[in-house]
Amino acid sequence: MRPAPPAPTRPRRAAPTTTSGGRSCSGARGSWPCSVTAVSGTLFRLVCTPAAIGGAPDGWVSTMLEEGELALLADDGGLEAISAVAHRLDLVTVPLLRSEDAAEQQDATVMRYADGKPLVWIASSFGDAAAQWARKRGPMTLLVDTSEPLSGDERRRVERFVVILGRQAE
Repeated sequence: MRPAPPAPTRPRRAAPTTTSGGRSCSGARGSWPCSVTAVSGTLFRLVCTPAAIGGAPDGWVSTMLEEGELALLADDGGLEAISAVAHRLDLVTVPLLRSEDAAEQQDATVMRYADGKPLVWIASSFGDAAAQWARKRGPMTLLVDTSEPLSGDERRRVERFVVILGRQAE
């Protein structure tokens, strides 16, 4: 009997990189210093208010966003709270979803922003339409219902969700 052949593995490709001048760092034109690493795409979107992630331990949000992207919803903290999140995450810009007059309209804006990506949505409440949408949509969706900064248990729920997404993407 012959031994079984090794299981096939999917080769991993390095992310393409570019210099500030736009030339490839990985290719044939010489050794250009790389200043930017291209991101092949995000696994999920995180939507929340600045207050929801304000109490998270240092580095937690950055770690969650290694394969995700953040969009904030304005809260009572206003521009100062949004700027504090940007500074804490060392971001120059932070996407901000538009505010709406009614809760149902705000939910619809978040649903539209989610597009076809998995979503972590942290809010003080969710309307029936948002909850039903989350159950029925194809991409995974995690709704975290809290009006306070995320608790340890809620952060662990988000972590598990992101880990599962990462495993599915492999």
